[in-house]
Amino acid sequence: MKYIFLIIFSLLLSACTGVFFQPQATQYLTPDKIGLQYEDVHLVSGDGEKLFAWWLPAQGKALGTVLFLHGNAENISTHIGNVYWLPAQHYNVLLLDYRGYGGSDGTPSLQGSQLDIDAALAYLLQRKDIDTERIVMLGQSLGGALAIYNVAHSPYRKHIKALVEESAFSDYRGIAREKLASFWLSWPLQWPLSFTIDNDYSPLAAVAKISPIPLLIIHGDRDPVVPLQHGEALFAEAKEPKEMWVVKEGGHIQALYSKLYQQKLLEYLARVMPNN
Repeated sequence: MKYIFLIIFSLLLSACTGVFFQPQATQYLTPDKIGLQYEDVHLVSGDGEKLFAWWLPAQGKALGTVLFLHGNAENISTHIGNVYWLPAQHYNVLLLDYRGYGGSDGTPSLQGSQLDIDAALAYLLQRKDIDTERIVMLGQSLGGALAIYNVAHSPYRKHIKALVEESAFSDYRGIAREKLASFWLSWPLQWPLSFTIDNDYSPLAAVAKISPIPLLIIHGDRDPVVPLQHGEALFAEAKEPKEMWVVKEGGHIQALYSKLYQQKLLEYLARVMPNN
């Protein structure tokens, strides 16, 4: 209920897509606190914003590099729990904070976030210690929605060998409409307010353009934040090669806390990655 009230209040006040961003500046932990080697990374976006990221090097010979895009709240220091296990499985990880999040400057926006992702990809391509033909993008919730649009339009897409998204919504206006319709006070406002939302970066409109890059959609069948129908709509619109995993009894961005789905993801990446 609290979540719904916050959404309604934010929409009424801002009437813009900024409601999708709930950043925090506080850094709650650093990777060394959970036994990981890491580097602080400082990037500059195409429009001059200073961005912050963490680089987690793979243990042993790297099988690939994962660019991780987190959800709409907090920052990389709280979302690291989804990917901390990857370096031990021989994958480098770059965790990006969009503008306005964590140590990154600026104010969040959909357009700006696309420039931020481009900056992260450009950074990876200039590193001499990675195979730039073995890059994977992993996005969760809002990060999944951003990733779908970015991979579809990225100037660097030839280097992206797979896109994995978990719990992404299919459409900005659609998810706003659902949240407004779920509460009696805002139910009459669902259509007029939803049209104040910028839908130019709609994942549903972009997902077909990801092909021929492999796409994996992961979605819990009991996701209380982004219902399963969003993942199903994205999968239906996407072109091959595509795959969808429905997590039984699964909630919102919970799959990669499970050893079962961690192993499944490793097996998937081994299948879609080019041979060494």
